[in-house]
Amino acid sequence: MTNPPHFKGFRPIGLPKENNPVVLNYEEYEAIRLCDFELYSQFEASQIMEVSRPTYSRIYESARRKVAEAFVLGKAILFEGGKVFFDTEWFSCNCCGCYFNHPAKEQEIKNCTLCGSTEIEQYREKSQSSSAKDSCICSSC
Repeated sequence: MTNPPHFKGFRPIGLPKENNPVVLNYEEYEAIRLCDFELYSQFEASQIMEVSRPTYSRIYESARRKVAEAFVLGKAILFEGGKVFFDTEWFSCNCCGCYFNHPAKEQEIKNCTLCGSTEIEQYREKSQSSSAKDSCICSSC
């Protein structure tokens, strides 16, 4: 996935904060982006996402139902999770807990995109199988 959302989600205007948001997985976001924004056919979108056409159709259908639920019931939409791989660097904010990517690698990232804090660090997924004694610190690794 090369174009993840640059924000965590949407919230309806004029309603109190929703405790039960609709969660749209990143692959569902990507399915809607490809067909409804980029105007690819479902066949083309399935090739871009490297899934079968029937699998793409199921992802797209799920995404559309979730968006419809959010619109009709006035629920917030959150983007998270799913089975995706991002080819850009990710950062986490120590103040608000936001995770965000930085596709413009040539520019230095200085602030959280959500709260503006400078308390950010590059996100590295912690491997469950490694421990401190398993980690090599030599210069050749």
